Amino acid sequence: MIERIAIRKSDGFDPYRNLALEQHLLETVEGGCCLLYLWQNARTVVIGKNQNAWAECRTTLLSQEGGRLARRLSGGGAVWHDLGNLNFTFLMHSEDYDLARQLSVIRTACEILGIETEVSGRNDLLADGRKFSGNAFCHRDGRSYHHGTLLVDVDTERMTRYLSPSKAKLESKGVESVRARVVNLKELNPQVSVETVKAAMITAFSNVFGLAPVAPPAVDEARVQALTAHYASDAWLFGRNVPFTFRCEDRFPWGGVELQLQVEHGVVRDAKVYTDDMNEGLPESLERALSGASFSLPALTCRIESQSVPHARDLIQMLTKQEI
Repeated sequence: MIERIAIRKSDGFDPYRNLALEQHLLETVEGGCCLLYLWQNARTVVIGKNQNAWAECRTTLLSQEGGRLARRLSGGGAVWHDLGNLNFTFLMHSEDYDLARQLSVIRTACEILGIETEVSGRNDLLADGRKFSGNAFCHRDGRSYHHGTLLVDVDTERMTRYLSPSKAKLESKGVESVRARVVNLKELNPQVSVETVKAAMITAFSNVFGLAPVAPPAVDEARVQALTAHYASDAWLFGRNVPFTFRCEDRFPWGGVELQLQVEHGVVRDAKVYTDDMNEGLPESLERALSGASFSLPALTCRIESQSVPHARDLIQMLTKQEI
């Protein structure tokens, strides 16, 4: 049961430090407390934990033009952050996690600003029929967070320039471009700014939980610095590359998936999975199931079914289409 709420605001725009602080807050949030973390990143593409950086972002162009690539701890898809965007994170013990209540804070904040909203799909919030907030989630070691974006006055030209989602992802949403799907809150209320949204979020947080904020817990700066280095490392940003001999991909209502297999002498020697599925355990589960299997449809199907891989039926359907 939530007995206390607290608010922490980021002290800068460095995506690696902001993500590091977010993880540290997750590791240290106390029982009975819900912590709201408000933060901004400057000119950053943030990809989900299990995504392929090169498939989701024009990484070279982004770097050449002074932007940065970051990878977060949660699943889901790629997003663009600039100073026209406000990020939020709700952190608490998992027993107190309540997605509907947390979303209510965002929607109440928008009501304060005179903007009507609705929940759509697996993780989006819409205003005027367009997306202004994407949400993602992380659950580990008995603690949870729910975080996302609030598009206030984002540079949608740059968003379109750097993000490169698959054609299948766009087609599945029935639109032709990234930019066509989103809306800035400022378009719906010209008086809105990042600061007014931040103030509305703080007011709504107290109103929804019925509590006055207490002081946030102290931060272990050494831990945050260590995590910052981790989030900025190439090993975290790009992960390992499998020299694959087989590749396939597909898109389903729960998200897209790309499968790469290194096949030698008819046996899967290594596997790599990229996905924007909200289930962050899917890649590890599927990679473990397929590694060491004979490269045949019956053998791969058997492994997926016997090891209870999430979305097994859809994954088998994807493999069946490949006519292995």
